[in-house]
Amino acid sequence: MKYVYFLSLVLVLSSAFVSRSATNTVQPTIKASMDRGKTIYLQRCMACHQVDGSGVPRLNPPLDGASTVKGNDKLKLVRIIIKGMTERVEIDGEYYDNNMSANPDLTDTQIADVLNYIRNSWSNKASLVTAAEVKAARTKIK
Repeated sequence: MKYVYFLSLVLVLSSAFVSRSATNTVQPTIKASMDRGKTIYLQRCMACHQVDGSGVPRLNPPLDGASTVKGNDKLKLVRIIIKGMTERVEIDGEYYDNNMSANPDLTDTQIADVLNYIRNSWSNKASLVTAAEVKAARTKIK
């Protein structure tokens, strides 16, 4: 009986340690992705979407608070980054007319990083995007 109790205690303590270790390694990875994404954003996106993600009225849509940015359609976001946009677009009841250049040279990791930055900065809180999700999305983009 003592052996069973001891074994149970070891399992409980080891699972608590593993759980804590997993949590500690995930947070820095998210932070690292967002830090890399911020660098890409400042180089490629900020001129049109502004440093605070507010965009330019009737030209460049805001990224802060935009339902499209926070939504679940990650394929759409990947497509926009890779292919750009040339059509007039309606976002949250407002229309925007400026073209967005394509970024086909960005790697899957870079796209995931910039999306993680955009989807989790300012007032945005959304699920993370992985390089594997971007890779899978690329196969669906014509």
